[in-house]
Amino acid sequence: MKFRWLSASLTTCLAAAMTLTSSAGFVTAKETPDVRYHPVYKTPSFIEENWSSSKRHLAPNELVWDYLNARKNLFRFTDQAQNHFKLKSKNTDELGMTHYRLQEIHHGIPVFGSEQTIHTDKANTVTSYLGQVIPNIKLPAATQAKLISSTKAISISKKQVKNAKQYLYQPTSELVVLPYQQTHTYAYVVKLAYLGPQPTVWQYFIDAKSGKVLDKINILHEITGEGKGVKGDKKTFEITKDGSLYYLKDQIRKISTFDAENQNENSPIINGKLVSSKTTTFSDPSAIDAHAYAEKTYDFYKKHFNRNSFDGNGTQIKSYVHVGEKWNNAAWDGEKMIYGDGDGKTFISLAGALDVIAHEITHAVTQYTADLQYRNESGALNESMSDIMGVMVDDKNWLLGEDVYTPNKPGDALRSMSEPTKYNQPDHYDDRYIGWEDNGGVHINSGINNKAAYLIAAGGKHNGVTINGIGRVKTRAIYYRALTSYLTSNSQFIDMRDAAIQSTTDLYGANSNEVKSVKNAYDSVGVVK
Repeated sequence: MKFRWLSASLTTCLAAAMTLTSSAGFVTAKETPDVRYHPVYKTPSFIEENWSSSKRHLAPNELVWDYLNARKNLFRFTDQAQNHFKLKSKNTDELGMTHYRLQEIHHGIPVFGSEQTIHTDKANTVTSYLGQVIPNIKLPAATQAKLISSTKAISISKKQVKNAKQYLYQPTSELVVLPYQQTHTYAYVVKLAYLGPQPTVWQYFIDAKSGKVLDKINILHEITGEGKGVKGDKKTFEITKDGSLYYLKDQIRKISTFDAENQNENSPIINGKLVSSKTTTFSDPSAIDAHAYAEKTYDFYKKHFNRNSFDGNGTQIKSYVHVGEKWNNAAWDGEKMIYGDGDGKTFISLAGALDVIAHEITHAVTQYTADLQYRNESGALNESMSDIMGVMVDDKNWLLGEDVYTPNKPGDALRSMSEPTKYNQPDHYDDRYIGWEDNGGVHINSGINNKAAYLIAAGGKHNGVTINGIGRVKTRAIYYRALTSYLTSNSQFIDMRDAAIQSTTDLYGANSNEVKSVKNAYDSVGVVK
């Protein structure tokens, strides 16, 4: 499919240096921190500095509140930070740096899409901030507003879905403050997941006062394709014996593989049987690949990042093969992997590609870390992160899906990291797609960040900028760190640049050649300050 690329200038806001004072007090080696402001909210999107609290014997979490209170004039609040933010998580990494992830709140209710990360070094010095803060929200407390119930919001959402009688998992609902049409409103975010008539995970936004459907997004992460069967290469993998049968169940990694038995795309729910065999030899090629490649992807994340499953807590990885009749998709549906057999012309079984499986499992990793919203630039970054890790797990080339795509056409692929334009993707920010299709171009604009990642790893010259490659090992470390420690749900391409630079600075030093390569790569694709 050909797309017409529409150019748009990259809007950046650079703040003038300023001297900050606060009753909280602070001492900083960098008296004028580097600040990048959000173009709409005029609060910091990124701060780089060296800030230390003047208070002694602070409890670990109190440092975050002291920092935010010291910077309250930047974030545009006047009372205490604890009234505006909730600490979601805290993680100290192998470098001794501590990463805090926060959620903006209003009267205790989360503000949708407004998250923040704050980062400290071994000496408890704040080195950077990344995120989005919406100031001056004027809503009464939810307890004072006449709101519909969560159950009612789910009921309203269900009525929007045709022919869905059963769901992949129970619908969920969360009350949030939603930025909407240049103001804010209380809304329920309802998630409905079902398989037919097309596999869909809808995220509905229901006005909590009127019950009106404000917006909806299909957040199912999928790769479209056609095909059946796999290539017949031999593999070994972990199985379990129960009674007289052997099962595709890896109890060490907690990976299980099921046969969906060609349940129709119109079926609202996937049921499946755990794949079994009377001997240790299995005969289902799609199930074998799905199981073995899930193990390889698990091992990649465990070996290189000490990550135990997609959520970091050892949650079971479930794969379902033979979904539909000649179904041309593979997807992470929010809980499990699902794979179609394809029609043998455009795709063979999607389970037959290591990079496809690594791509989909990385969507799960993203869901449990940055949780990048699946639309526009944040959605393109979501897709790009899966592509990047896909070619890092399956590192034989820079192509995506080439093992299962168009089996009768050698050398073809779904996407190329090195040449995005070959498959109708842009490789420069000015050429990005800005229409409404594909959730705002999530599968299209991913080429911009993909190209930057390729140049960081392999090097090259792009748009007159020369980049010295630093290799796959360092590149995957940079992007994993950016995804899990820096990016937030609403991060844009400029935030990706900042997150990549900060991650590289953490790992290799501020004045390192690696940082120069990252900066040059993003310069070359037009993502610049």
